[in-house]
Amino acid sequence: MSMDSTAAATGRAADALVTRLAAHGVERVFTVAGESYLDVLDALYDERNAIDVVTCRHEAAAANMAEATAKISGRCAVAFVTRGPGLTHASIGVHTAQQDATPMVLFVGEIPREDRFRRAFQEVDLSITFADLAKGVLRIDQPQRTAEIVDRAFQLATANRPGPVIVGLPEDVLGESGASATREIPASIELPAPSDERVREIGARIAAARRPLLWIGGSGWTADGVAALRRFAETWDLPVVTAFRRKDHFPNASTSYAGELGLGTPPDLVERVRDADLLLVLGAALGDIETGGYRWLDRTRTAARLIHLHRDAETLSAVFPAGIAVQCDVNAAATALAALEPPAHAPRAWSGWTRAAHAAYAAFIEPVEVVGDLNLSRVFRHLRAELPESAVVTNGAGNYAAWLHRFFEHWVHSTQLAPGNGAMGYAVPAAIAAKLAHPAREVVCVAGDGCFLMSAQELATAAARGLKILFLVVNNGSYGTIRMHQESRFPGRSVATELHNPDFVAYARAFGLRAQRVARTADFAAALAEARAAPGPALIELVTSVVDIAPGKRLPGAER
Repeated sequence: MSMDSTAAATGRAADALVTRLAAHGVERVFTVAGESYLDVLDALYDERNAIDVVTCRHEAAAANMAEATAKISGRCAVAFVTRGPGLTHASIGVHTAQQDATPMVLFVGEIPREDRFRRAFQEVDLSITFADLAKGVLRIDQPQRTAEIVDRAFQLATANRPGPVIVGLPEDVLGESGASATREIPASIELPAPSDERVREIGARIAAARRPLLWIGGSGWTADGVAALRRFAETWDLPVVTAFRRKDHFPNASTSYAGELGLGTPPDLVERVRDADLLLVLGAALGDIETGGYRWLDRTRTAARLIHLHRDAETLSAVFPAGIAVQCDVNAAATALAALEPPAHAPRAWSGWTRAAHAAYAAFIEPVEVVGDLNLSRVFRHLRAELPESAVVTNGAGNYAAWLHRFFEHWVHSTQLAPGNGAMGYAVPAAIAAKLAHPAREVVCVAGDGCFLMSAQELATAAARGLKILFLVVNNGSYGTIRMHQESRFPGRSVATELHNPDFVAYARAFGLRAQRVARTADFAAALAEARAAPGPALIELVTSVVDIAPGKRLPGAER
């Protein structure tokens, strides 16, 4: 179906839906095919030169790929799943998008309209099921409203605090005629910049401080915004911390960088948060993970020292009252702050505070000693040294990620894909999404043995596409995070955390990947070089000791 940007075409609801996807700049959709939306698949066939349809092996992976695509592109992404089991499988990606403020639209094939509320085959009430997980639940019940509903979904997903939107597609509607749509590009929603008066006030507050701290997080950042942020921080010589799994929001090699707030935050950095007499927070939501369960800040005294800038008004002062709270675009805020003249006196009153914070961070990422033969701290430091700055690294959830986040630095924007909700199974689909979005960039997937097997079937997707991705599987034979807490609370009584794994090398080779096993630190460099030289996807299994449960922590009495 071909038309110019303004001419409207009348046809099936499915055709109008796909036309509006193209208008919104959707270049790729992720799906596990379902009979409930065959008309949409047929319409996508007509648009196959404009919209790439990625066939996934599990709906959770399809949703995760869409979420990761939105994260790395900064634009709303799309997945299609069928009703019932397909929908519930995909709910994990919806939860990740909700927690990480990621704009995503999940289209769900549904039962025919006349069968509703009869407990029909695979019937699910979308509005009830996703009342808490999604920003909104919409449904196309009339073909002539298709374009309107699709546009509304994208608007809702990207407005204020971004998030996931569900759109129901009754199968009997999709084939009905009478729907019209154009390819006219919708106007983007512009967020305000902070006023000049507010920016000058913020500058004055910083200049009067002795121990200021710049706190960065959230979604919606651009490369230009991050660059402006760096100019501001380094010109003013401010220490900078990033929120949980947002390390790529600020170059970690900068002398202003002081570390990540989240799981495994070192005590000295926690004390810096508590001791700061001014906290300038841009984009971060100040949630429980980045505030130590809301304990690192005292809400009875934050108003005197907290300046909070965020795109969503409902996030401002939601938990911790701010003395200055501004709803604005964080990139515009960073640009405005970068234009401020710093105090004339040098060094700044806080320069020693900044130098000490960065020195503590540099010491924190030095390799640690381990009991086993493979040292993940040295593995990830070597990985960082070998990869280009633009390489994208993905991970899911598990104690293995603590090693990655601590010892692997991010030097440029959009190089980290990780679920803020702690979802296992994210790393593999996220890596596939990243490679499809940026074919020229190196992509490395890091997953624990438990995390990997929750989405390992997507190696088939990577192989079918010939995607040159490096998969690193950290195998300690355990659900390590749970085992660690289990041993802490119930010593010697571990249950349900020991894993009996397959041969990961043979498993990967079954999909056509080049694969090898590494059990000693000294062997990783050669294995990495060989895997990176492979023409297609490759996998390295990293065999580690469960005793080395986390950086600097041992699991007493545990045996491999």
